[in-house]
Amino acid sequence: MAKEITPRSEDYSQWYIDIVKKAQLAENSAVRGCMVIKPYGYAIWENMQAQLDRMFKETGHKNAYFPLFIPKSFLSKEAEHVEGFAKECAVVTHHRLMNDPNGKGVVVDPDARLEEELIVRPTSETIIWNTYRDWIQSYRDLPLLINQWANVVRWEMRTRLFLRTAEFLWQEGHTAHATREEAIEEARLMQRVYAQFAEEWMAMPVLRGVKTANERFAGAEETYTIEALMQDGKALQAGTSHFLGQNFAKAFDVKFLNEQNQEAYVWATSWGVSTRLIGGLVMTHSDDNGLVLPPKLAPVKVVIVPIPKPRPEIDEVAHRLMRELQERGLTVEYDTDMKKRPGFKFAEHEMRGIPVRLGIGMRDLEKHQVEVARRDTGEKTFVPIEGVVDHVIALLDDIQHNLFQRALKFREEHTTRVDTFDEFKEVLETKGGFVLAHWDGTTETELRIKELTKATIRCIPNDVEEEPGKCILTGKPSKYRVVFAKAY
Repeated sequence: MAKEITPRSEDYSQWYIDIVKKAQLAENSAVRGCMVIKPYGYAIWENMQAQLDRMFKETGHKNAYFPLFIPKSFLSKEAEHVEGFAKECAVVTHHRLMNDPNGKGVVVDPDARLEEELIVRPTSETIIWNTYRDWIQSYRDLPLLINQWANVVRWEMRTRLFLRTAEFLWQEGHTAHATREEAIEEARLMQRVYAQFAEEWMAMPVLRGVKTANERFAGAEETYTIEALMQDGKALQAGTSHFLGQNFAKAFDVKFLNEQNQEAYVWATSWGVSTRLIGGLVMTHSDDNGLVLPPKLAPVKVVIVPIPKPRPEIDEVAHRLMRELQERGLTVEYDTDMKKRPGFKFAEHEMRGIPVRLGIGMRDLEKHQVEVARRDTGEKTFVPIEGVVDHVIALLDDIQHNLFQRALKFREEHTTRVDTFDEFKEVLETKGGFVLAHWDGTTETELRIKELTKATIRCIPNDVEEEPGKCILTGKPSKYRVVFAKAY
């Protein structure tokens, strides 16, 4: 099976596509730019969704759902917002089809044109803030902490499964607050939630920072981001939260009476992560043998393989271990397929990224032991049957920890400080990764660097330290280094 995967060293992009398809995560659909998420890939998303949903609710948020369609006039109310999404919008113009008079299937009924075109949501700020106008009258209605799980459409021209598709799944939080300070703290809180999820559940280390004015979300006053580094040295924006100020409140006239009985506009945030995280998961941990999954998100944590095939004695032990592992909260499969040899099964489960594999043969039973193989390192050990369950529990924790440390080490080895533009270009071409360099703070210089190198400023780190220097391109004064990288 591994022979069907293009090695990372030969073609990283093809390696990624091979794994997504061979591991049965997703495939291209009949609709250009859209994907079919297959059951195994969707199970990973469900695990992500379940944990994130718990974290959102622990921080006081509640789920709701808003329409898929947005009146075109709504997008016109916030100038930066419409400018940011105008080129990506799918537009509904008619509401009915009719039989083609020429007998060639169906055509759009020309009499069914909508009075106002509808936009298929690229994001929901406008429709939600139009709704909030009716929900918010007093400071007693605040804060309003709402999240929705939904799909959105952004008409991407160059797509890649999970990373960039015309339609994708995500969650989007939209909150309203009485003060500027509360809204900023909310945006920062959600950045922390996203970072905690990425590191503790995805085993994916991230940098936390703020976007430059040029890279901010359309209509935001500040965008907080988490940035991860993939194995090809490119960055992936893994999640963002936005302080929207009062821009949307003013656009949609959302006011409240404060405690001084004075009318004021509310303060807003929005934040979201998407199925792009599955792409990040693949690119952070996987290898040339297939998918590698952190145990906390793996749909199947343990697979048991009878060697060479099921027998009553093996079945008895396998079912007992399954029951005990399931009682400890683990998802377990017992592979009883009689058509496949053990070696093929091993490769198949390795391709799927199942963290732990247990092999049980008659010789193992005679020795009262089980072969335990871990996916992250390929290491195999023999463990007494009576100690297998405790061993597997500890091993899963160790795999989760090891994957994070391995990814963190890679990031540290691919983070470079440079002081000249020549150094900057050389690192980007030969090593990649995060490049820490001085920048003069202007959008003009930022765009020029992108034009010359295809590298963008990923963030200004939250914990950035003042370090006076000179911009790598213009030589103008700079107070601190920012994080550059080529990115997805």
